[in-house]
Order: sequence, then structure tokens, then C-alpha cells
Amino acid sequence: MNDIFHISILIIKKRLKVLTASEALQLKKINKKYPFSKDIKIEDLVDKIDYHSTINKESAWNTIEKSLQKRKEKPVFSLIIKTWYRYASVAIIAGILISAYLFRGIIFNSHIDTTPTIVNTNNIKPGTDKATLTLEDGSVVALERGTPIQTQNANSNGENITYISNNNPSKEIAYNYLTIPRGGQFHVVLADGTEVWLNSETQLKYPVNFIKGQTRQVELVYGEAYFDVSPSTLHKGSKFKVFNKSQEIEVLGTEFNIKAYQDETNIYTTLVEGLISIDVNSQKQYLKPNQQANLNLEDKKFKLINVDVYNEISWKEGVFTFEAMTLKDIAKVLSRWYDI
Repeated sequence: MNDIFHISILIIKKRLKVLTASEALQLKKINKKYPFSKDIKIEDLVDKIDYHSTINKESAWNTIEKSLQKRKEKPVFSLIIKTWYRYASVAIIAGILISAYLFRGIIFNSHIDTTPTIVNTNNIKPGTDKATLTLEDGSVVALERGTPIQTQNANSNGENITYISNNNPSKEIAYNYLTIPRGGQFHVVLADGTEVWLNSETQLKYPVNFIKGQTRQVELVYGEAYFDVSPSTLHKGSKFKVFNKSQEIEVLGTEFNIKAYQDETNIYTTLVEGLISIDVNSQKQYLKPNQQANLNLEDKKFKLINVDVYNEISWKEGVFTFEAMTLKDIAKVLSRWYDI
């Protein structure tokens, strides 16, 4: 069966008189295969939208069937195959109902210009590996795929950057900033072996080297990052902490995700493996695997829930996973990745 939404669009475009020759041929074939579809009046369907906003297959079918039975012509389908057509046609009707509702302003506004608008989607590009590196002296280096870069403390192949551990680091800690633009992503290996994946529109502040025996500290200035922390047992027991906005996270050798975007009023911390503690206003909360901490920045309230961690970290693998998310939130994620 043809795509429901596609069929609906063809019917609406015919009403708007913007159907192309090839589309007209497609619609003709559809009407031939499903004869009842050409008897559907968009106006009648739009009038009934309020009664069928939650599509009930039986009632939707009965409404159309009664309308068709009023005609003198004999129905174009037999009773033997009516059950199959019932579900096939209701699928089409559901698509038309939704499309008609979305386009009702155009359909019934006779004075509106119906000239089709051509949208050039070639300008919308997916995200790539790219970032800007701000060195300790303030200089900025562009990192992008295919452009190898070497600094005093790190090497980059344009897709990730790896820091080299200094066996005799200075007691004065020098920091770098890694900034990921909209439509970008990047991977960094810190001097202690900790790996961090950075999502689009993110900035991470970190030392170019860690002092042995002292707490390893980084700051997620904003955005989203996935941490695979090198365990303290490999670093003379030194703890690993992540600071961001109103919370401090202490890590005990683990994997976790933090989402703290500038345009959002909540910080989401999701634990994948191990154990972490989150300190907010001197109140400490421990997280177990598959738990997510939700901190509201406005009222400082803290909520702990169980989640499917895959949905929270799939972005690291280049996969968008949306479950029980509003269209507004989904659009926000896509706008960052496609920079639109």
C-alpha cells in the first residue's frame, strides 16, 4: 500500500491545483486501485475533524460508508472484501484528516496565493566532526575532519584529539577549552585516559595535564557530554569531578552522560555504569546504573527516575532516539545537529 501521508498530500495538492504531471499519474493509479478514495470530500472530512481527532477505525469508516451509500451508484467494493478495504481506507482517511487539518487555512482561503514554494533542502547539512580548540595562551585552533593538528600537549586527526600525559607536569595547571558548534560533534581523550564524547553546541574546560594524587577536575561549561572515566585506581586514588552550573559530580570510575544546555532550565545526568554522586547546595545524591537525575535550575528541585539509558546516550553513536518526547523538544535536538 502507498504511504498514507503521501496519498493525502497528493489529494490536497490536487485541490490546490499544484499537482505535477507525474503526481497526477500517481493519484490516478491510486484511485484506480482504491476507487473509494476519489469519493472522499476534503471539506466533509475537515468538518468532522473535531469528532474524529482520535481516529476510531469503526466510526470513521461508518461515517464515510453512510455518505457513499446515499449515492445511487452501487458501491465499488463487494461485501466479501469489505473488511480488508475498511482498514485500508481508514488508514488513508486518517492521513487525509491530519493533512486536511494542517492545510485547512490554505484549502478554504480562496484569495491566498497557491503558487508552490520550492524549498532547497540541499543547504541543510548533517553534523560532522568539528570543533575549535582554545589553548592555554588564548590562541584558537580549528579542528575538523581531514585536518591533522599537533600542539605541545596533544595530537588531533580532525575527528578526535588525544592528550599526552606528562610525567613531570608543572604544579600550575593549564586549561584548554574545546568548543563544539551547532552541527558538530567531537571526541577527546584527556591526559589521564578519560574519554569524553561531546555533542553539538557544547563546551568543555579541562587541564592539559593532571597532577598526580590530586583530584582530577573538568567543567562542562554547557551542552552535552558522555564520560568514560579512567578509574582512580590507576591514578593513585585521585578522584574525578565534573562541574557544571549548579552541580558537582564526583565519579568513582564509571560511564555517564550530562546534558546541560544553555537554552534549557534542567540538567540531566544519566548513569550508565559504576557509581556517581551529585552535590547540589551541599546535598548529595547517589546514582545507580540506569538512573537519571533531573535538576531544575529555577527552583533547585531534584528528581531521580529510572530510564532506558540507550535513549539518553544513542547520540554518541550518531543515532537519534525519541521516546515520549514533545515535538518541541525533538525539534530542538534536530536544530542543534542540522544547525537550522
